[in-house]
Amino acid sequence: MQTSLARAPQVPEDAAYRAMFAARKQVFVDLLKWDLLILADEYEVDQFDNPDAEYLILLGDCGGHRASARLLPTDRSHLLDDLYPFLCDEPVPSGPTIREITRFCLDRHQSTSERRIARNQLVTALAQHALNSGITDYTGVAELSWFSQILRFGWQCVPLGKAVRVGHQTLVALHIRIDERTLDGLRGTGVYTPLSLQLIGNREARA
Repeated sequence: MQTSLARAPQVPEDAAYRAMFAARKQVFVDLLKWDLLILADEYEVDQFDNPDAEYLILLGDCGGHRASARLLPTDRSHLLDDLYPFLCDEPVPSGPTIREITRFCLDRHQSTSERRIARNQLVTALAQHALNSGITDYTGVAELSWFSQILRFGWQCVPLGKAVRVGHQTLVALHIRIDERTLDGLRGTGVYTPLSLQLIGNREARA
C-alpha cells in the first residue's frame, strides 16, 4: 500500500537528495511493498528525514543514484528506539558516538554485479566515515535474510536480541562495532571497496 503525504518534509532541490528519495520509493515501496508514506507520488520521505539525519549517497558518473544510507543520531529520536525497542534484549544502545543505519538502499536499476559493487562501496564508505568522524558503533534493524548477509561482511556485528516476526517480515536488531580492525575485516571477506568521499555541508557524503 502507498500513502501520499499531505504534509511532509520538503524534498530538497539538490539533485542527489531527490535521486535518493526516489530510489528509496522504487526499492522499499514499489519492489519490497513496504507500507510507507510517499511524497508527491515519487519520493519516500518520513519523519526521520530531518535536519539531524546524515546521508551517504553514492552517485554514478552521470549523477544517478547507485546506493545510499541514512544515519540517525541515537541520543535523540530514531527508528530502533521509537518503533522497535522490543527487538533488543537490553536497553537500546545510544550515545553521541553511535549512529543508526537506516534506509540502506541499492538502486534497483543496476545489474546484479553493479549492485554488489555498490553494496561493497557503501559498506566500506560507512566504515570509513565512522573512523573519520569518531563514530564507534552502528545499530540498525534488518530483515533476517539481509541480516545474514551483514554478518558475513567481515566487521564486528552481533544481534541485539532474537529475531521477531513483525507483519510479513522477520526482523533483527543489530549492533556493529567500528574500530581499527574493521577495515581489515572487510578486506578479509573481499567487501572492502574504497572510493573518494566528499562531505557536502553537514548532511551528505557523495561518491
